[in-house]
Amino acid sequence: MTRTAGELLETITRELAPDPRSNPLVPLIARGEADRDTLAALALEQHRVIPADRRAFRHLADRSADQPRAAAYFTALAEGEATAARRLDAFAAACGVGGDRAGAYDPLPGCQAYPAYIAWLALNAAPADAVLAVTANFSAWGGYCATIAEALRTHYGFTDEACAFFDSFAEPAPVLDRTATEAVQAALDAGRLDEDRAREYGHLLQSYEALFWRTLLRPV
Repeated sequence: MTRTAGELLETITRELAPDPRSNPLVPLIARGEADRDTLAALALEQHRVIPADRRAFRHLADRSADQPRAAAYFTALAEGEATAARRLDAFAAACGVGGDRAGAYDPLPGCQAYPAYIAWLALNAAPADAVLAVTANFSAWGGYCATIAEALRTHYGFTDEACAFFDSFAEPAPVLDRTATEAVQAALDAGRLDEDRAREYGHLLQSYEALFWRTLLRPV
């Protein structure tokens, strides 16, 4: 029996769910045990990640001109990154990150591997395959953001404004989920989806995500 897009997304998201041990930093933040310098590094790395991802998603939207549902999905992701970028400064300020510190910061290769791979997908992946891989990865990212937002309020005394960056990713996004499902279904119907390739992309995204968090905890 042919699977629907919803069933396929659910299956791959479950298959690619990260091992809880792959991200040692978020549990540390959840307990209030991460120091302020680590939180500041998180803000500084995100200052590089967010605009890079926004441009990559816009490029994927442009490449999806003949696949309107995929184009709508990547356009929505790019708009979400723009919203997150506007909220990032308040988090950075709460961490003690000012303009001078941001300008002098040297990004960590292990953290920037993730946006580099998103950019690779934007140039090389079939849009439908990228939809499947990115959607599966965002499930884990959203959970991390929800945990961090709660911990920042509970243990670090951050304001709602300072937590809004993480709130923007942690909040349910039913419209985006529906758009992703429609994009995958359209690709399935047209025979344009390579499930094995999408799994490969998703696995690499999860690996680079885990590397991001491990690098923040133990910079090299």
